[in-house]
Amino acid sequence: AVPPNPFKQPSNRARPHRATSLSMVGAACGERRRVTWLSAALAGVQTLPALAAEGSYESGRLDLPFVGHCTFGKFPPFTDWQRLNASGADFAVLGVPNDMGTQWRSGARMGPRSVREASTLYSFGHKQVYDADTGETYEYGEVIDVGDVDVVHSDIMTTHNRTQQAVETILEAGLVPFIIGGDHSITAPNCAALAQVGKPIVLVQIDAHLDFVDVRHGVRYGHGNCMRRCLEMPHIQQIFQLGIRGVSSTGKSGFEDAKRMGSTILSVRKIRELGVATVANMIPADALIYFSIDIDGLDPSIAGGTGTPSHGGFMYYEVKDLLRLIIARSQKLVGLDLVEVSPPYDNNQVTATLAARLMLDAMGFAYAKRAGGAAQKVEL
Repeated sequence: AVPPNPFKQPSNRARPHRATSLSMVGAACGERRRVTWLSAALAGVQTLPALAAEGSYESGRLDLPFVGHCTFGKFPPFTDWQRLNASGADFAVLGVPNDMGTQWRSGARMGPRSVREASTLYSFGHKQVYDADTGETYEYGEVIDVGDVDVVHSDIMTTHNRTQQAVETILEAGLVPFIIGGDHSITAPNCAALAQVGKPIVLVQIDAHLDFVDVRHGVRYGHGNCMRRCLEMPHIQQIFQLGIRGVSSTGKSGFEDAKRMGSTILSVRKIRELGVATVANMIPADALIYFSIDIDGLDPSIAGGTGTPSHGGFMYYEVKDLLRLIIARSQKLVGLDLVEVSPPYDNNQVTATLAARLMLDAMGFAYAKRAGGAAQKVEL
């Protein structure tokens, strides 16, 4: 005997008294000529052309966030790096899944994958993004996802060299790199690549830790050395280290060295005392800016998925306002990295989602700047 199919529905003939559609419900109630409320509602939607102007899905695929390829923001993949100059893009997203420089909890190698997945939350396909909090409407520009640096496990210097070459390729093609780490050691090769710009760069670091150790047990290029290595580069003109707090791997002498070498160091409490607008105005006007955002610069209550969490950090709007005001004040954003998202410690992807949101915010502000617009002035 053939076993019954548990997924096969009984025919209508077997259920003569059960209506199988809205129209049959109407018929059963003696309302054969009435249009159902659903049909009327749908007809009404079709007569509202204003919706199309604000991002309704009138044509093409709906392409919800959980559908399709998981690139950053579901922007197009573009992995032929030899043809980047023909891509027509403004920004290139690059993953650097390297956490060989960590001194505590590993896991940031999975950061690029997690941030990409989280970023699909914001991929509903609208051309413009409206921020009801500030009244801003902005676009992200043309964005491509160029994939990841080819990491060589257990060989951090070869991986750093490959990272530098990848960022140089993006810059040579005229695109702005948005780089997902990985641990903070990747910022040294990222900034080394900025020599391609040919002009002085101001580095703005958002972080809980100074990352200014010189050499420890022979290690020069871990995640605790990166900012010193960057400031040693002749094209890195100045560095602003924002959010520094608590006990870290850098001793007092490291802080003194940083100030002597041209660093401006401000804690979260000091920035709150001064105000975000005042701090943004410390950045030289019309400078070329590179942002390096360590997710532990934000408070672990909203960004706990990281290797070295530190209490007393920034909240989301403080960092967003710093991005907005500094990018608006600058000549150009030449690049950004966001590092130290560690998925094994990120319950519900809250940290990865925050990281994706900050990257998209920076793209929006940078594109507004490039397109000749200015970030809306808001009271902070």
